Amino acid sequence: MADERYEQVNLMLRLFELRREEKLRKARAWYTGEYNPPATAEEWMAKYPPGSEENAYIRMVISYWDMCSAIFNKGLLDPDLYHSASGEAWLIWEKLKAIAPVWRTAFGNPKIFSELETYVAKLDAWREKNAPGTTEKIRQMMQQLAKARAAAAAAAPKP
Repeated sequence: MADERYEQVNLMLRLFELRREEKLRKARAWYTGEYNPPATAEEWMAKYPPGSEENAYIRMVISYWDMCSAIFNKGLLDPDLYHSASGEAWLIWEKLKAIAPVWRTAFGNPKIFSELETYVAKLDAWREKNAPGTTEKIRQMMQQLAKARAAAAAAAPKP
């Protein structure tokens, strides 16, 4: 058991190390701070076309967290260890979940993003058990931040 726990800790540290890679770090900062997903695939493609830096950032961030989620979902990490140290995936899914059905239809793949979705459902259940109401508080905080960003953008001088 000690060897298994040691390997899990090493895997967690490796996943954290990957998050520190310069391009992924920049992509994560953009996605969590500036990315606002459009409601339709057409709007999404117009705003973030293939070949754009933003499109690359979106794909990089989502695929990273989907990969981490798959590792967790396959039982390779202890739930308490992973949930207590990994909340960013939840934010990534929050910004993805409304458009996920559109992409699933567009790609003809009902499983796309399913590892991330499954992980976040487990994280929500774990949070509710260990700190009831946390997820809703985080959602409220995100809404307040979005309103503040929108107000700041509306008040900014136009070029």
